[in-house]
Amino acid sequence: MAKIAQYAAGRDARRASVDTVLARMRAFRSDWPEGDGIAVFNRVYLTVTEELDRCVERGGFPDRRSAVTLQVLFAERCNLSAADTVAAGGRAPACWRPLFQFRRHPGVRPLQFALAGINAHIGHDLALAVVDTCRTLGCRPPDLEGDFDRVGDVLTMLEERIREDLMPGPDLLEIADPLTHLVGSWSLERARDGAWSAARLLWGLRKLPSLAEEFTERLDAGTGLVGRCLLTPLR
Repeated sequence: MAKIAQYAAGRDARRASVDTVLARMRAFRSDWPEGDGIAVFNRVYLTVTEELDRCVERGGFPDRRSAVTLQVLFAERCNLSAADTVAAGGRAPACWRPLFQFRRHPGVRPLQFALAGINAHIGHDLALAVVDTCRTLGCRPPDLEGDFDRVGDVLTMLEERIREDLMPGPDLLEIADPLTHLVGSWSLERARDGAWSAARLLWGLRKLPSLAEEFTERLDAGTGLVGRCLLTPLR
């Protein structure tokens, strides 16, 4: 009975954590104008988080506990944390900085904002979230590989939908040509592969904090550079 009660308490705590993340993301919708680049990504990632939550509830992950922990830590590292930092007068991490700098630029289209946010979240945040999850649960990255792959599958499915929803129609073909070229140069699959390699490397460097910190800074800066390219104004 004690084990059952402990499991139920843990499940309730994890459910509360997911609900808190979702509530914050939904609250942001009323804080920013619809065309704001941060708002565009927030709407996209709210859809991702809701879909991941439904997938967990349906039993779509090998280990529910690790999946929810990864989901929450992953979501908390996205623009929620960056937005709090900027609101407090600080600087966002390098990977998120281009999105905050160009959030109101009239020459940047919604699809660019969405992909730049996904790039920051996958290219930088996902690797750190995997390491955070390992430390929280006392496991190693290989123990999370199944959950990592399932998260990636959900993201890939939703990325295709996002591209279809935010891509200009045929009547805007002249504008769409450079946009098609620009967004076609970025691959979520390659970003996922890079995130998994980065997570494994960071885990291997956990007893070498100075090297781990340097690698994290380089990862942040490199991801930010890709994001800046994705936000190239097209008009």
